[in-house]
Amino acid sequence: MRRLQQRIDYQFNNVELLERALTHRSLGARNNERLEFLGDAILGFAVADGLYHAAGDADEGQLSRMRAHLVKRETLAAIARDLQLGEVLKLGPGELRSGGQTRDSILADAVEAIIAAVYLDGGIDAARRLVRRLLGDRLAEPTTQTQLKDAKTRLQEYLQSMGRPLPTYQVIDIRGDAHDQTFRVVCSVGIVDDAEGEGGSRRKAEQAAARAMLTRIEAEAP
Repeated sequence: MRRLQQRIDYQFNNVELLERALTHRSLGARNNERLEFLGDAILGFAVADGLYHAAGDADEGQLSRMRAHLVKRETLAAIARDLQLGEVLKLGPGELRSGGQTRDSILADAVEAIIAAVYLDGGIDAARRLVRRLLGDRLAEPTTQTQLKDAKTRLQEYLQSMGRPLPTYQVIDIRGDAHDQTFRVVCSVGIVDDAEGEGGSRRKAEQAAARAMLTRIEAEAP
């Protein structure tokens, strides 16, 4: 707890709020779900406020896309890994066995819960400062509209600019129980070898495969 408070640069007056923020529902009724709900709203407001001032030339649609990019699960999970949250999360035995401490959804929820805990402990200004620290350059120097396009869109636009057919995606594997499945998808474009991606849904797996294909094209395509 002490090291985590150092990492987020905030010292709790009531450390029990931080402990609750790190407690997953798999451990019992006293968990972080209510904090997650509150933190999601605070995060959205703090990011919108930051973007309004940092991206003065952006219109409403661009601001909305930037905000969606900054508050999405993958961004928050990356922040959680930077904070090493997986080491201090409190999970039930089943979640521990299944690797819940590394799962994007659990990590992202914990970040939102911590933001709410800071708000309850130190007020809205403390929470806004935390959001700015956690997002850093992502918020201070917002991503451009072009970069915010998803991987499938960028891949499609690249192939169209080359006069090539659109990419194809095929599910090659589905693992896990019905409520917690992992999809594996292969992406084919015909100019380099196929690329694969995984995700918790077919859509996410296709996006991952498209990102892998863009990386491969950048390295290998003539």
